[in-house]
Amino acid sequence: MTSATSTDSATDTAAGGASLLERLGDVWLELEDHLAKVPVLQRLDDGTVTLEDYLRLLFNLRQQVIDGSLWIARAASNFDIDHFELRAAAIKHAEEEHRDHFLLEADYVALGGSRAELRAGRKNVGSEALSGYLFTYASRPNPAGLLGAMFIIEGLGARRAAQWAARFQEVLGLADNQVHFMTYHQEADGAHTGDMEAILTSGLIDDATADEIVRCAQVVARLYALQLEELDR
Repeated sequence: MTSATSTDSATDTAAGGASLLERLGDVWLELEDHLAKVPVLQRLDDGTVTLEDYLRLLFNLRQQVIDGSLWIARAASNFDIDHFELRAAAIKHAEEEHRDHFLLEADYVALGGSRAELRAGRKNVGSEALSGYLFTYASRPNPAGLLGAMFIIEGLGARRAAQWAARFQEVLGLADNQVHFMTYHQEADGAHTGDMEAILTSGLIDDATADEIVRCAQVVARLYALQLEELDR
């Protein structure tokens, strides 16, 4: 990463002159293709999803969600003073995220699930891979590439979570307090996405960092879809 005066690579990159946001947009389209093949989301789309499907989804998501603020906090601790803006943003983000799993737990219990069983659960193979990658990346010096991870994860909250919640309510007749985790993230992650895009377009990102951001987004997009594919495994 460089100062804003030394590069304009947030606008023009080595990838054929495409902007960083355009490159990340291509990664998002790849993610959408993967999500369209996830069985539980296919059942949600066609209206055959069951309450058991929704409980399984929450159960599996919780095991990864609880790690979210932890890898962000680790990333914050590894930014040096030359990356103060990213360190400050990561600290703020970790503080905002660290209670999210309580919202998910409340939904699960409101559906009749056991909080004790939820907390005793383990990550599925996709969640293991996703969390392992994120913690390893966050342990690097100045892990600015994690902006790509946040682009994917926060983007899912901002763009898809409320849609999924509305569809679960439509098909299963759920109350608002049974889908609060997903509906909350439309607003919260929408704000996070706006903050992140301001950084991505600020001129602070050099070509090498832009490549790292895109690569991280690619990996996280694939692993996030994998955790949805591998429910309970």
